[in-house]
Amino acid sequence: MTSEAAAADEYEHKEGDGHDHGHGHDHPKYLAHHFDTPAQQFDAAKIGMWAFLVQELLFFSGIFVAYGIFRSWYPEMFSAASHQLNRLMGAGNTIVLLFSSLTAALAVRAAQLGQKRNTSTYIILTILCAFTFLVVKYFEYHHKFEAGLLPGQYFHPDHHHLVAGSPELPGNSHIFYSLYFMATGIHGVHVAVGIGVFIWILRRNERGDFSKDYYTGVDLTALYWHLVDLVWIYLFPLLYLID
Repeated sequence: MTSEAAAADEYEHKEGDGHDHGHGHDHPKYLAHHFDTPAQQFDAAKIGMWAFLVQELLFFSGIFVAYGIFRSWYPEMFSAASHQLNRLMGAGNTIVLLFSSLTAALAVRAAQLGQKRNTSTYIILTILCAFTFLVVKYFEYHHKFEAGLLPGQYFHPDHHHLVAGSPELPGNSHIFYSLYFMATGIHGVHVAVGIGVFIWILRRNERGDFSKDYYTGVDLTALYWHLVDLVWIYLFPLLYLID
C-alpha cells in the first residue's frame, strides 16, 4: 500500500461513522467535493490514468501495425533507408529518456517522503532531459530536411547530404520516412506535452500543494512519462537498428 493510500485509510478511521462522507469541515484540503474519502479519490485518479495510458497504447499500436506491414513488404528498402538515421543520436536520446524515467520515479519517491525540495529538483532534471531529447531530435530532423528525406511527394534525396558509404535508396523509401516522421513526430508531441505537465506540477509543488499524504499529481505525471519512455524504447530499435 502506498503512503498516500495509507494516509487516506488513516483519515477514514479517524473520521469513523461520524464523518460527513468526507465533506465535513475538517476534511483534507486536497479532497475534491465529489469524493467521499481520500482513498476513493486516489483510486479514481489512478484508474483514470491507467485507462488513459491504455488508450495511448492503442493509439501508438496503429503506427506499429503499419510499420510491421510495410517492413514485411519492403525489408530491403527499410534496411537501406534506416542507414540514413543517426544511430548515435538515437542511442543518446534513449539514454536521456531512461535517465529521465529514473528522475521521474525519484520525484515520486521524494513526494511520498514529503521532501519538497528534492521533489522539485528531480522534476527539474526530468524537464531538462525532455528538452535535451527535443533538441537532439531537432538536429536529426534538420539533417532529413537538408537531405530531402521527407514523406510522400517531398522525398527528393540530395546525395551531398546522405550518409557516406550508405546503401542506395530505393525509389519507395518515402514510405519509411513517412512512418519515421509520423512515429517520432507524434512521440515528440507527447514529450512536449510531458514538459508542460511537469512544469505545472513543479509550480504546484513549489506552492505546497503536495505532501507525503497527497502526491497524486506527481505520481500520475510520472506514469505518463514512463509511457513516453516505453514507446521510444520500441521506436529506437525498430527505426534505427535495422541491418
